[in-house]
Amino acid sequence: MVDSRFHAEAGPITLGEIAEMTGAELRGADDPTRLFRDVGTLEGGGPDDVAFLENRRYVEGFRASKAGACLVAADLADQAPDGMALLVTARPRRNYARLARLFHPAPPAPAGVHPAAVVDPSASLGDGVSVAPGAVIGAGAVIGDGARIDANAAIDDAVEIGAGTRIGAGATVSHALVGARCYIYPGARIGQPGFGFEMDADGPFLVPQLGRVIIEDDVEVGANTTIDRGSNADTVIGRGSMIDNLVQIGHNVVLGRGCIIVSQVGISGSTRLGDRVVMAGQSGVAGHLEIGSDVQVAARSGVTRNLPGGAAYGGAPAIPVREWRRQIAAWKKLGQGKSSPGSTNEG
Repeated sequence: MVDSRFHAEAGPITLGEIAEMTGAELRGADDPTRLFRDVGTLEGGGPDDVAFLENRRYVEGFRASKAGACLVAADLADQAPDGMALLVTARPRRNYARLARLFHPAPPAPAGVHPAAVVDPSASLGDGVSVAPGAVIGAGAVIGDGARIDANAAIDDAVEIGAGTRIGAGATVSHALVGARCYIYPGARIGQPGFGFEMDADGPFLVPQLGRVIIEDDVEVGANTTIDRGSNADTVIGRGSMIDNLVQIGHNVVLGRGCIIVSQVGISGSTRLGDRVVMAGQSGVAGHLEIGSDVQVAARSGVTRNLPGGAAYGGAPAIPVREWRRQIAAWKKLGQGKSSPGSTNEG
């Protein structure tokens, strides 16, 4: 059950409207005017809720579900319990996400600058911008139409924020150009100096970090993630990329379009990722490498060399995933061999 204290409610919505919005085929439903009030899970959904099923491992829960309707793939529809209205679609989870947004739209932030915010007179704010208490916007900053700057966020001098972008509470953005419809989550740090220095007998000598961070449109940057500005070139995050919480992206890194970077990943400086690269949790990439488009890197892997595109890799150092799995299987067998006659395992 969605808690209405935290999420706006927009139901009820008729079954026919849901089918039209999702493009799903209605099955087992005699009344397209039947009203539904919310989305729900297979286990917890009731007769007024719409659930979804996409993964076969949850078929048993589907068979026992009390949800009134379900978004489901065609090959699983015959497992439905009696009386459930089916919304048959090739992409149940995606359409569930669309439906959840329809039932629970994000509430708009009130436009205007709160009296407790600090906005430099030379900053430019577009129409419908919302600036919350404690936020600071520096000299010459440009904030696009409908952007939202949440409580205690800091936008440094000359930063540009695109239309419809949200900067979360306590986030800081400097030396950056941020595109439209992005979401920088609370506590993120964008544009701080990269970790660059030269070593000599006197210790590390810091190298000025003179680049920027370029975040293209429709990007999300998770809570407490850090993206360093470039040293001499720019750090670039490609359009539509999704970056999870607690990720570190070093200076001069370039991410292509549609990349997915999961929590606790670290990408060292000057590495370039192609389009649609997936880095699973706690994986890491050494610096100055090239990762091809459509690469997938398994969790906790360490990338130490260039990776050709269109393949999956795992392990430390990362190797093609099938080879990595064969190695794991071989390691397991090492401890399963029988001792030879007369031998002893005692130390």
